[in-house]
Amino acid sequence: MISAEYISRSPITDKKYFIPENFDDKKNIERFLLQHPGKKVVVVQGLGFVGSVMSLVVANALTEEYAVIGVDLPKPPSYWKICSINEGIFPVLASDPKISLYYENARKKNNLYATFDPEAYARADVIIIDINLDVKKTNSETGELKDFDVDLTPFRKAVETIGEYCRPDALILVETTVPPGTTQKIVKPIIEEYLQKRGLPVDQIKIGHSYERVMPGPKYIDSIQNFYRVYSGVNEKSADAVEAFLRTIIKTDEYPLTRLGNTQATEMAKVLENSYRAMNIAFMVEWSRFAEEAGVDIYEVVNAIRMRPTHKNIMLPGLGVGGYCLTKDPLLASWARKNLFGSSEPLWQSEKGVRINDQMPYFAFRYLQSQYQHPLQGKKLILLGVSYLNDVGDTRYTPVELFYDQLRLHGCAISLHDPHVKYWEEKDLWIQQNLEQLLNEEYDIICITTGHKEYRNNPDFIQQLLNRNSCFIYDTIGVFTNEEIKLLQQKHTVKVLGRGDL
Repeated sequence: MISAEYISRSPITDKKYFIPENFDDKKNIERFLLQHPGKKVVVVQGLGFVGSVMSLVVANALTEEYAVIGVDLPKPPSYWKICSINEGIFPVLASDPKISLYYENARKKNNLYATFDPEAYARADVIIIDINLDVKKTNSETGELKDFDVDLTPFRKAVETIGEYCRPDALILVETTVPPGTTQKIVKPIIEEYLQKRGLPVDQIKIGHSYERVMPGPKYIDSIQNFYRVYSGVNEKSADAVEAFLRTIIKTDEYPLTRLGNTQATEMAKVLENSYRAMNIAFMVEWSRFAEEAGVDIYEVVNAIRMRPTHKNIMLPGLGVGGYCLTKDPLLASWARKNLFGSSEPLWQSEKGVRINDQMPYFAFRYLQSQYQHPLQGKKLILLGVSYLNDVGDTRYTPVELFYDQLRLHGCAISLHDPHVKYWEEKDLWIQQNLEQLLNEEYDIICITTGHKEYRNNPDFIQQLLNRNSCFIYDTIGVFTNEEIKLLQQKHTVKVLGRGDL
């Protein structure tokens, strides 16, 4: 009898897969490659939000016909993705119609296969590393960051597996967001060590870094294929190989490539751009709280400032920072400065930005408590949106999770709606997607927690709210216009985070 820990469940179909033991996939890999004689083989390590869609883009390359193999681990969180790809169901739900088109095209060409067998690396001309590299945070009960650490053990293990199998002349392209210095100081030595152990030369291997800017949502594919790329290599030969490969999958005539001097530079570029954005958000958190105290509508203030072209990127307040990058990239950079380059100083401001942003959901909750003026125990709420970003189905590190946890902690009965999320993996919850049906129920509080288009500038949604009995409406991200607020206030109590006294 196989124990329950060997079950992997698809959050898309709810189908269960038993993870095989003592089983290899070499025959199926060989059978797949025999159907594509003469084609270069690209193996993508990791089938998450980045790797799975990167596999699609490579399978639909612009100037080359590749045989593409996606590899992930035979573990409950990932094994279902392998099975799903091979069975005809793409493992990522998104609003981008190109995903289904690209997947259908790959199915027709039969040039995309998924496996858990590392034998695939032995057949690869190009290996793309698209796996998670997490920061372990220790937070206080109020959300304040007390400490953090970067555990490179899973990443090292993944690179070691490649080193055990890869050809000595392969191109290894790191797309994972890593601490600056990782490709040169960790990936390169590991690969060379394992090649030497296998009695193979180390002067032919090519290793480079080109970070992804993948944006789940309506332009998921375009964020890979039709967007600017920065790249580098551990040497000129490697950089040339990365460039040659990227030119086959990216429309470089419209979106030119940018080569930087070394892999530390491209690694720094990724964490710097995300640290800048995280700092911008943290800056606005402070000012939105000031606006609340001063009775000022920070939205009208920011919109007035944005009239100046030099200030168009100033942020607006919100429930909090989410997603896989802004919540950790500043910490990756700070960790690298001390641990890979020997500095005695961290990146103080970058760390502080994360500390401020991590507390945003707690501030949003406390603001609700102060404005609702009734005990939350036993109150019935609905959260509209669980994704971390509008019009995408990505719940990784969503600030809604911490907000939800505080509501549960205070005894609230919570319903959830999100048009882009069927299953909230981090909470093991299935999400309701029929908004009209949900809004027929009675609630004490309605919270807008993600700015999906279904809630923004939608007269039908406003009318649905007006048709309800009087309740408390809490907009944490400013989806309502002033006109909509005035209309809703005729029947409901409406509070908007960052708008001062309404």
